Amino acid sequence: MSDLISRSGHFVKQREGYTAFIPAPLPPVPPLTQDQDIIRLLSDADRALGRLDGVCSVLPSPDFFVAMYVRYEAVLSSQIEGTQSTLEDVIDYESGEQSTPKDVEEVVNYIKAMNHGLTQIRTGDLPLSLRLIREIHNKLMSGTRGSERNPGEFRRSQNWIGPGGSALKDATYVPPPVHEMTQALGDLENFLHVPGDLPALIHCAYAHAQFETIHPFLDGNGRVGRLLITFLLCHRNILEFPLLYLSHYFKLHRMEYYDRLTAIRRNGDWEGWIKFFLRGVAIVSRDAVTTAREIIALRESTHKQVSDTLGSMTGSHPLLDYLFEQPAVTANQVKERLDISFAQANKILSRFEEMNLIKESTGQKRNRRFRFDPYLNLFRSPEGTPSDNIPDTTQA
Repeated sequence: MSDLISRSGHFVKQREGYTAFIPAPLPPVPPLTQDQDIIRLLSDADRALGRLDGVCSVLPSPDFFVAMYVRYEAVLSSQIEGTQSTLEDVIDYESGEQSTPKDVEEVVNYIKAMNHGLTQIRTGDLPLSLRLIREIHNKLMSGTRGSERNPGEFRRSQNWIGPGGSALKDATYVPPPVHEMTQALGDLENFLHVPGDLPALIHCAYAHAQFETIHPFLDGNGRVGRLLITFLLCHRNILEFPLLYLSHYFKLHRMEYYDRLTAIRRNGDWEGWIKFFLRGVAIVSRDAVTTAREIIALRESTHKQVSDTLGSMTGSHPLLDYLFEQPAVTANQVKERLDISFAQANKILSRFEEMNLIKESTGQKRNRRFRFDPYLNLFRSPEGTPSDNIPDTTQA
């Protein structure tokens, strides 16, 4: 039993009196016990992930689907950290609305960080590394709440996790001190590139848990750690499209999520964490497949509706395609995108509104904005409200 406890690391009392956790390098020793549950869950998750990658390849415009999914993930991942902005807020912000909540910029930063990381990995300009992780963190935190906490830099002081305003002595978890953190990050970077013969999903599960255990930033560790899962799957060429986002699953099961991470540190229970993670991959992948199929059906039905109602009206089908890319638009945006007159843009939007394809969202007579709700509804969270705030790093 003592071997299992120590395989994840050990708690060490510091000279200042607090106790910090020092993680052991990955993979754990003794190795993971792949019992029948893990074997079954890994098979289910792999199969569901394969179906997701496959169904996306037959989408008419997979990049638009990916862009919407990135927005959706950005909203959910940011809500976990206490951000109140919704998917509609992000869409309005992108279409030029200035009265959206201030914290929507945190979600937009998440999207920028995601896209930057994926671009670097895909082009090979910068591999998945500590340097890239710092760049992602910089884009995530700059100019928003937490921007004073060294964006893009690993911490140079002790941090801890606990209720807001708690002192170090009252912390629920204390990550490794800086000198131990540096060593642990070096070990993690090596593990990202040399996973041995580990299945990709188990590799991702290990990496995410280890990153959260190291907690290398003063703020934003949860969001970076969740991004790391998708980056690693793309880095290993498991996913052609970056569509595995576990924030909704972690949000729905946040107490178990914390309990599983705590059990790794206290009991060496990697098996419990791996099962939780694989179960989430299967659930989220199946949900995403359903959404992808609903998008295909919506495109087919709306194109038929436009053809039957408007015939060959100039700009009607291009507008519909544009709405799948940008589900909130103004007449000026339609004018510019479709290269038509302002009057024609207003006319098409009015016809789409009569068909209940779009709905005006400002209530104004001027500078009106229209939302493509049938599409947005496919991405709205069933819960409808942000989760409770998950405690993040507190610095002395």
